Amino acid sequence: MKVEEGLVGIADTRVTTGAECITAGKVSIHQHGRHSMFLMTSGLRSVRDKAVTYFDEAISESDQTFDKLFKAVNVFAAQIRRVAEEDKSALYNAGLTFNLHALVGGQLENDLTHKLYLIYPQGNWVEVSEGTPYCIIGESGYGKPLLDRVLRYNSSMDLALKVGFLAFDATRTSSTSVEYPLDVVLYRHDTFDILEHRFQKEDLAEISSWWQSRIADSVEKLPASWVDRLLEALPKGTRSSPQDHGNSAS
Repeated sequence: MKVEEGLVGIADTRVTTGAECITAGKVSIHQHGRHSMFLMTSGLRSVRDKAVTYFDEAISESDQTFDKLFKAVNVFAAQIRRVAEEDKSALYNAGLTFNLHALVGGQLENDLTHKLYLIYPQGNWVEVSEGTPYCIIGESGYGKPLLDRVLRYNSSMDLALKVGFLAFDATRTSSTSVEYPLDVVLYRHDTFDILEHRFQKEDLAEISSWWQSRIADSVEKLPASWVDRLLEALPKGTRSSPQDHGNSAS
């Protein structure tokens, strides 16, 4: 999520490999001096690990100074294409699709403000704009409606973190491929300092239960005149109730 105040990133840690589920981080942080950026990924884990390894090597060995975030994004995109050239055919022969989406956020020394980019498996990218100040990769359908309804570019980081967690909670509730631990990344504009924190399920269980109870209560209190009109239009049932089937006496 990209709001005026800064960036909020949330990632689960569940990795599915066949019939097994393992825990592995999907966030990597690259920070030194006035160069602060984080990388989040979804897709095939083997492809992700290879691309990130190549990216780390390219940054450490390159003499080029990455003074703007889009330049680092271009380098990571090149590594995605490199891995695709090496592994795409083998994956296809094994019945797998080359799949790696990434989010890169942060601010480098010559960026006027913080940036957030979405990178596709083909290596092309788009910048996340103020009009839709978030992007979801991976399981995107469950949390999107809540973010669309609540999050705006002028929202506070506090609200963004809250609604981001609720979007994760909705996804975790409905999808077996998303689960705790939960990694949160925060970056405040012009600070060049990224904060990362990992939450376990028990850390946020009270918040999840609070939200669940409020949802149920809100549905009960939903204005119902339109529902009543529909139900009243239904024909009345004529079948006797169970207690009416006993022997009668006169």
